[in-house]
Amino acid sequence: MQPSSTGYPVRVRGDLDAGLSRWMWLVKWILAIPHVIVLIFLHIAYLLVTIGAFFAILITGGYPRVLFDFNVGVMRWAWRVRFYAYSALGTDRYPPFSLQPDPDYPADLEVDYPQQLHRGLVLIKWWLLAIPHYLIAAVFVGAGRYQMPLLPILVVIGVIGLLFTGQYPRGLFDFVIGINRWLYRVRVYASLMTDEYPPFRLDQGPREPEQPVAATPSA
Repeated sequence: MQPSSTGYPVRVRGDLDAGLSRWMWLVKWILAIPHVIVLIFLHIAYLLVTIGAFFAILITGGYPRVLFDFNVGVMRWAWRVRFYAYSALGTDRYPPFSLQPDPDYPADLEVDYPQQLHRGLVLIKWWLLAIPHYLIAAVFVGAGRYQMPLLPILVVIGVIGLLFTGQYPRGLFDFVIGINRWLYRVRVYASLMTDEYPPFRLDQGPREPEQPVAATPSA
């Protein structure tokens, strides 16, 4: 994926497959179990890498490139599985067991590597500065015992529509991808991988939005 004209360093893609099976979404979560097992171990490594990166940024102002690429790969893998199995259900194609980008798969994720990061921000951005976004994310995915999470409800409504009509409601799908995009932007910021604060903006649709080009003043 090429850098988005919006300028934000996180790019989340999720292309809706045409001709989705009406019923396969009922079993995708079972089919994804091998991925979930691998991702449990990958996320343990992700946490350890993030802790190591914290100290590296604090001391040097830089995120070691090898560690950065690994964590991006883990997020990419997780996003493909989420897109396939439960967080969007936008494809019937089984996710690859890979950390690498794949332009041929309907879901992908890229994060621009920062050449320099602020040493002081690393101490507060992942908890204090990100609190407003955490509150919004709690609405999306549910954080309280009695809170109904928005994202799973929308996905269920979408696949019920698929079951009865053979079509995933496109507007609903675009909204679901927008929520996922917001969540991944926040995750990248909280994982110390960028200093650019996530926008309070729900960018809907399968691809990153295009930013209008400013008109050139006439002579």
